[in-house]
Amino acid sequence: MKRLASLLVLVLMLALLVPGCASDEGTDGGTDGGAVEGDEIMIGAALCQTGIQAPLDEPALRGAQLAVDVLNENGGILGKPVKLVAMDGKSDPVTVGNVAKQLVEDGAAAIIAPSDFDFGGPASREAQNAGIVGISPCASSPLYGSAALGDKQFTMSMWNTTMGAVTAEYAYNEKGWRTVYVITDDFIDYTKSLSRYFIIHFESLGGEVFFEDTYTQGQADVSAQLARIKALPEQPDFIYISSYMPDLALMIRTLRESGVTQPVVGGDAYDDPGLFEALGAEYGSDVYFDTHGFLSDEANAGYSDFAAAYEEKFDAAPDAVWILPGYDVVMLLAEAMEIAGTTDGAAVAKAMEDNTFELLTGTLDWSDAASGHEPNKAAAMVELVGGEPKFLGWVIPDSIPAP
Repeated sequence: MKRLASLLVLVLMLALLVPGCASDEGTDGGTDGGAVEGDEIMIGAALCQTGIQAPLDEPALRGAQLAVDVLNENGGILGKPVKLVAMDGKSDPVTVGNVAKQLVEDGAAAIIAPSDFDFGGPASREAQNAGIVGISPCASSPLYGSAALGDKQFTMSMWNTTMGAVTAEYAYNEKGWRTVYVITDDFIDYTKSLSRYFIIHFESLGGEVFFEDTYTQGQADVSAQLARIKALPEQPDFIYISSYMPDLALMIRTLRESGVTQPVVGGDAYDDPGLFEALGAEYGSDVYFDTHGFLSDEANAGYSDFAAAYEEKFDAAPDAVWILPGYDVVMLLAEAMEIAGTTDGAAVAKAMEDNTFELLTGTLDWSDAASGHEPNKAAAMVELVGGEPKFLGWVIPDSIPAP
C-alpha cells in the first residue's frame, strides 16, 4: 500500500510537467476543472484568508487551488472531478467553526483546517462531528491530533515536540551554545507549547535557561524584556523567542537596535516574507528557525516543476513556504481516498494512518488514533543571512520530548 501511495504521488507530480495545467478559478475560490454538478468530490477549506492567521493560511489556499487543478487534469479523485470550496475563517475561532459547519452541510468530503490549534481546532471538531477527515496543513501543537480532536483528525506538521527539539539540538550540538534567554508570547497554545518543549529538550541536553520571560501579542513594547536581558550578570549565548507576526519583527528589531547581538532562534512562525522584509539586511542575520520546507530544489528535487506550474497559474513565483503544505494537503487527501477506494471518513482516516506519504514538505507518517495521530516528519532548518533565508537541511532530532 505504501508503494501504491508513492506511485500515485509520482504520477501527480509528473503532471506538473504538462503545459497549461492551471484552470480558471470559480467564484468559490476553487477551480471548475470540468466538474459535473452532483458528481464531484468537494473539499472544504475553512482557512483564514484575512486577519492575523492569513500569512500562513492564504498562501496554503493558493497551493491547494493548484493541487486541485493538477488532480482534475489527471482524472480527479476516484474518477470524479474535485471541487475546492474556500470560505474565510477571518482568524476568528468562532467564525472558523461556523465556516466549517457550512462546508460540511454543503457536502464537503474533507475539511482543510487553519494552520494552528486555536484557530483550526473548531474546524476539525466540526469535521469530526460529521464523521469526515479534517486536516491542518501546519498546526504544530501536540493538541492537534486524535486525542483532543477525534479519530479522523490530523495535522501534516511535525508537532512542537519535534520542532522544539530540533532547534534545541541545533543550538547545543551544532553551534555549541550552552545558555539561553527565553521569551514566550502568551498569544496561543502554539507559542506557549513551542517554548515549553524547546526548554525541556535544551535542559535535557545540559543547557541552562537564564530566564523564562513572557510577552503579550499586540503590546508592541519589548522594553521590559530588553531591560531584563541587559541586567543579567552574564549574557546568554542566544535568545529563543516564540512569537508570531507582526510583533515578532518588532521584538527582534528592537533587540538589535538596542545592541543585543546574540543569535535569535525560533520556530516556523519566523518563516514569513513579512519578517524577512521587516528585518532586512541590517537586522536579518544570526536568526535561526525550523519550518516545513524550503522554496528550492536543494530542499526538494521536484520544486522547479512545482514552481513552474504555480507561476503559470498565478503569474508569479511562489512567495511563501506555506504554499507547499497547502498543495500537499490536497494531494495527500487524494492519495488517501484512492487507497481507501472511497471518501468515507473512517476509511480515509485508516488509509492515512496505515501509509507513508512522500510530499513536497518531506516524508510523513502518522501513529494510529490510539497514539494521538502523532506525525513523524523532519523539520527544515533555516538561517536568515542579511534578511534572506538559507536552507541548512532536513533534521529529525535524536530524541523528542513526550507530549
